[in-house]
Amino acid sequence: MELHDKLEIKFRLDENQKKALRRLKLFSVSDLLFHFPVRYSDMSEVKRIAEVMPGDMATVYGKISKLKLRKSFRSKIPMAEGEVEDLSGKIKIIWFNQAYLAKMIHNGENVKLTGKITQGKSGIYLANPEFEKMPNMSIDAHDTLFSRENCQRVSLTSLSKIPFGTTLEGLSYPVYTETRGITSKWFYHAIEKILKEKTLDNISDYVPTEILKKYNLPTLKTALIWIHKPKNKKDTESARKRFAFEEVFCIQLERQHDKFEYRKNKSFQINREEKEVEEFLQRFPFEPTTAQKKSIETILGDMSKSFPMSRLLEGDVGSGKTAVAATASYMTVKQRPNGQNFGNLQVVYMAPTEILATQHFESFIQYFRHLPINIGLITGSGCRKFPSKINPDGWTTISRAQLLKWVANGEIPILIGTHALIQKTVKFKNLALVVIDEQHRFGTAQRRKLVRKDNIAPHLLSMTATPIPRTLALTIYGDLDLSLLDEMPAGRKQIITEIIPPNKRASTYEEIKKELEKGRQLYVICPRIFEPDPEKEMALDVKSAVAEAKRLKKEIFPEYEIGVLHSQMSKEKKEEVMQEFIENKINILCATSVVEVGVNVPNATLIIIEGAERFGLAQLHQLRGRVIRSTDQAYCFIFVTAKSRPSSAKTTDRQGKTIARLKALKTAKSGFELAELDLNLRGAGELGGTKQWGITDLGMEAIKNIKMVEAARTEAIRLIEEDPELLEYPLLKQKTREKAGEFHFE
Repeated sequence: MELHDKLEIKFRLDENQKKALRRLKLFSVSDLLFHFPVRYSDMSEVKRIAEVMPGDMATVYGKISKLKLRKSFRSKIPMAEGEVEDLSGKIKIIWFNQAYLAKMIHNGENVKLTGKITQGKSGIYLANPEFEKMPNMSIDAHDTLFSRENCQRVSLTSLSKIPFGTTLEGLSYPVYTETRGITSKWFYHAIEKILKEKTLDNISDYVPTEILKKYNLPTLKTALIWIHKPKNKKDTESARKRFAFEEVFCIQLERQHDKFEYRKNKSFQINREEKEVEEFLQRFPFEPTTAQKKSIETILGDMSKSFPMSRLLEGDVGSGKTAVAATASYMTVKQRPNGQNFGNLQVVYMAPTEILATQHFESFIQYFRHLPINIGLITGSGCRKFPSKINPDGWTTISRAQLLKWVANGEIPILIGTHALIQKTVKFKNLALVVIDEQHRFGTAQRRKLVRKDNIAPHLLSMTATPIPRTLALTIYGDLDLSLLDEMPAGRKQIITEIIPPNKRASTYEEIKKELEKGRQLYVICPRIFEPDPEKEMALDVKSAVAEAKRLKKEIFPEYEIGVLHSQMSKEKKEEVMQEFIENKINILCATSVVEVGVNVPNATLIIIEGAERFGLAQLHQLRGRVIRSTDQAYCFIFVTAKSRPSSAKTTDRQGKTIARLKALKTAKSGFELAELDLNLRGAGELGGTKQWGITDLGMEAIKNIKMVEAARTEAIRLIEEDPELLEYPLLKQKTREKAGEFHFE
């Protein structure tokens, strides 16, 4: 059997199995080998039903029967109940308020159930268990699924005969991502067949041998065997470590190659004039922080070189990123083009929304009005120019054609705009600096369009307020050098953050009313746009922006204007609503997390976040940052549905952990600290936004390990410096190209 062989040729597949494999994008033997287990189920976890006791948190394995739906006699709570049976006995199972589960499993199916053993009037039962389907996985004497070298064969029959208390450590089986038509058992036996035919004997490793030895990583052949058929936990960990390293390594190679190619271009060298920098900084209404001064020094140092800068400026909302960008822009436009004693070098500043672009335009007018230069604004709605011939202190609306003409001949040194900037019709004469605000809102392809508009490549300064762990930043933004703004301007008050349980909602609303009476404004953030269909059993009990706006208007804040903002609204409508909120025509804005990337609304000093359990800590922190713009005291109210003092049941234990996690919002000093905490508490696979970059869950495991990321980065930098096109490593080059197609960094 060869790696390139088609599965439908090498395996007997029915039509359902063929469709299932296509859904999983598995077509060849190689695809199947790289379809890794999502986890491993250990038989040592499993208890016999006959030995469970009331109060236990137990895992049992058996066959489902007598499934039915009903409502409780008194409270009329929807329930699903049934029985699970193994060879030692049977036990009743009950799911309260989760009747839909009865439709997700069927009588006769084998399942693994984990839940609390509860004493009821008619005997013990398994309450609200988590379940894992094991379709068609009958365990009998002919099944090798649980067999291991030097281990006994285990069947359901023999399992029942082993004395109570005997451990079955090491008897585990891989659990794969399944879909209708394909089970974990099928994957296990298919891969076992591939391995028995010695398909891996001639497989070539694409990771250089010296790197594998340096970091004690198994070869590709060994890693594939260990990840599918581990003898012990150590084998599994070693294999996953190798593939996690490999994924980050390939990302780093692709990113470092991009950086190498970009730095081959020439750029305008921007002179560093310390005196002029100091004079410009004095124009700000606040004293620059040490972090701002350090970032400015680093950025200007980069821009003084003959090759283009590529740097990411990361900082919390309100940390002063715009001031840093303005300083870099100032030093750029103060300089003449090469060999000229007239004109200015040009700066382009791209923002994700029209409102944000407009606010930057107005800010830059204040920063640069003392200079005899023009500032332009281009958005989908129209174009503006400062100063106006009629009114030297204000701006005027001009035609798109006229604006583009002045940009092309260099008469407008600073151009601010949205995606409209990357259109082919926008041409520059001496573009020296590109600033991209909210970097994560623009894809890599969009960024490249902007920075490759001229023969001389401009310096690139990307900025983001999205707090992400340093390891993730070093990986996905590997082609960018990193600067952090990790302190806030002096005099800015800390947001008072409170976690509000259901029993304190009413009193909190009264506190908010007192602030609204002072003329303040309120954000209300909800996880959903619309109410779920109550007829659907899978409907989640979470707040929606539309319904919450109606409820607040009717029951809580009838005297105030309430607006709604969400992603399904048209671009024009969103802009209109946001503008009305800025102008205080709307007092309360009910929105989804679409306001994460928001604008400066200094009068909005209050924010309620509903269903906070459904947001990551970093995301909550960024949402909270919507009210940090003011010098007035700001308040953030985290509304939760979880009980602050949970019982000992597993679900309520999870609630307790959620509350503990949310309490970090009150103690953490920065968004970066919260992002790191979120990564450790929720796991890499749960980190908000990771899916958007095309990184697998296995790759994200590496992101938790700073040493692994730094090692992968170090080796990638070394290889690209020595061999930029990887000519000595053709297999690695091919693998990196394949991976690059999966990574999209949007």
